[in-house]
Amino acid sequence: MKKLSPLYLAIATSLPLITPLTTYAEEGATKSSDVEVIEIRSFRQKLDQAGRLKDVIQQTEILDALTIENKNALSLTAAINNEPGVNVSNECSMCGVKRIMLNGMKGEHTTILVDGLPTHTLISGFYAVDAIATTGVDRIEVARGAGASLIAPEAIGGTVNIITKEAYENTATFDFAKGSHDFTAMKGMATNISDDGKTGITLIGQYDKQDQEDHDENGVSEAPFIENLSLTSFITQDLSDTSNVQLRISKVQSEIFGGPILGKGVKSIGAALAGYDQVESEQLFVDDDVRNDYIGKPWETTEWIDTSRDEAYIKYLTEISDYTVAEFAVSYAKHKQDSFYEGIDYQADDTMWYARAKFDMELSDEHFITFGIDSRREEMRSSTDALEAVAAYQSDAFDYDTIGLFFQDTWTPLEEFEVAIAVRIDQITADFTDPEKVGTEIDETFIAPRLDIRYFHNEELTSRFSTGRGYRAPLSFFETDHGILDAELGYQIDIDSLEESLSASYSLNYDNETLAVTASIAHSSVDNLASLEEDANGVPLLTQLEDSAAVTTFDVTAGYNVTENFTVNIGIEKFNYDNNFKSSYAIAPVEERASIELQYEKDNLKVFWSTVWFGEKDLAEYGYEGFNKLNDTSTAKALVGDAFTTSDIKVQYQLTGHTKIYAGVSNVFEETQIDNGDTPLFYDANGGYDVAYIYGALHGREMYAGIEIKL
Repeated sequence: MKKLSPLYLAIATSLPLITPLTTYAEEGATKSSDVEVIEIRSFRQKLDQAGRLKDVIQQTEILDALTIENKNALSLTAAINNEPGVNVSNECSMCGVKRIMLNGMKGEHTTILVDGLPTHTLISGFYAVDAIATTGVDRIEVARGAGASLIAPEAIGGTVNIITKEAYENTATFDFAKGSHDFTAMKGMATNISDDGKTGITLIGQYDKQDQEDHDENGVSEAPFIENLSLTSFITQDLSDTSNVQLRISKVQSEIFGGPILGKGVKSIGAALAGYDQVESEQLFVDDDVRNDYIGKPWETTEWIDTSRDEAYIKYLTEISDYTVAEFAVSYAKHKQDSFYEGIDYQADDTMWYARAKFDMELSDEHFITFGIDSRREEMRSSTDALEAVAAYQSDAFDYDTIGLFFQDTWTPLEEFEVAIAVRIDQITADFTDPEKVGTEIDETFIAPRLDIRYFHNEELTSRFSTGRGYRAPLSFFETDHGILDAELGYQIDIDSLEESLSASYSLNYDNETLAVTASIAHSSVDNLASLEEDANGVPLLTQLEDSAAVTTFDVTAGYNVTENFTVNIGIEKFNYDNNFKSSYAIAPVEERASIELQYEKDNLKVFWSTVWFGEKDLAEYGYEGFNKLNDTSTAKALVGDAFTTSDIKVQYQLTGHTKIYAGVSNVFEETQIDNGDTPLFYDANGGYDVAYIYGALHGREMYAGIEIKL
């Protein structure tokens, strides 16, 4: 892993930081239903209960810090995976690329926000998502469906909003854990607030790593080595009784290595990369069978990704009058990637600037309006030495610009009835900069309306309905393939339209002192969905489907406080994809899922257990075809993904007021597709070797123990 610059370390440890938003800002913000609005202490915290909802008009599930702690989740992906309507898809056994999918939509349809602002570039959602640390996270808000956020029209699947913990007291916390597969985690956070309560600081650091896993012991990993480091400084300063400024700076570094087992098949990552000689082995495995020992050169199955991401934003909030609050914000992100895919190198440098001016105004007791303007500019440049001389290769470097106007009126004609009508008008241009891609591929004006309705049937029963339109520009080949793996064929791009979506959802929530139940149904359709095809010469082609693709999801979650000390949560979900949507997936997504969580807490002891069941899948519907042995059809791989379950347990004990210890086991029964006899490695019908025949769990059993000290 690369070292952080002394300049950043100095900034991260010395910036004077601050206190929370003003009271007025908290109260005023709660009137807006946008997911980006910070609502400190103003939402109902349903600890350990399914069906927990943020108290806003848009259906928004909340994961608070205690829920994240129960999961022992170090990353965003681990925290939100298997939550209602959420699936984190692992789409490569070598590079471990993760996709956060909401309501069955693809990973690129999810927008990740930090404190309501875009701080991730278009390619950030593919690598280093596992490096988004949970240390210092106050809560995570998940809003599903197109138009889920007034300021993120590209989120046609929904938004994931990460809320940073603010300083409310002077405190420091350190957490250290070790486990199997060389699992190591070090987490630290310190908060400080000034005597007058106007200035505070939150400093956050997290380091974690995990070794490769090779369950069939053939010398090739099914889960990669991962090492992450993140450092964050967060300042919030009250400039006066009616104005506040926030500044957040973050540095994230991630390194992933999959393929030959380090220390066995190859000495080090550097040795694997340095061994690239452009000469392929006659055989990769004994008898050309992926179930046997790997005998090829280390580089021939090496996938390595080194990612560095800088994030920053500044927000200024001020009260213009007794009825109007203005917010001005600027965010910045720089994502750099250096990678190697079995002989193909790829470098990317992606820079994004985002600016917004937003106004919240109370017109009357019945009408609360939000309006403003925002702009996003993103420039991505990519290169590959291995493919420069390939005639059929086109770079996916691009320029992406949007400017938008937005308006929302939240109307409350009755105490039990609330309606929000919103619209965005965006001018979008997207231009691939490869010399062969002459002209501007996308230059459109897009109108995105949204309607949200909330109705309180009584104090315990609430209905929510949402419908909206959204768009997204498909600009990166990582959306359809995790890497370019053929140095002879190259890569082509045929994109000329925005993806356009229309979605609708309805939820019914029942909530009393002991029981919370939420039933939801959602439908989304997408025109011009990006898809990986082949041209007449067999060259991979990033193109778009001619017909609409659709997915419908249904889920029911329930939480019940059996006793004061014992809570049970259950969930049942169904995802229905049409054939067009299925054809666009590289990896078969979740179709059926059920879960149960049990929590027992008494005195100083807390025990948390979870089990998730995944239903059977017909892999042929997603284009799966492969063979364990080269050119041997008798070794065809399974075309049915069997149902399976994974279970986790965590036990925590509070030793003193400042110290607690914990231990746990993830995937208790070691339920992986490899342990069940099917490696994700395969040969295709043309004799090509690949690593993504995935339909089950790849990570095996992991045991860990740790200690947390809070001062």
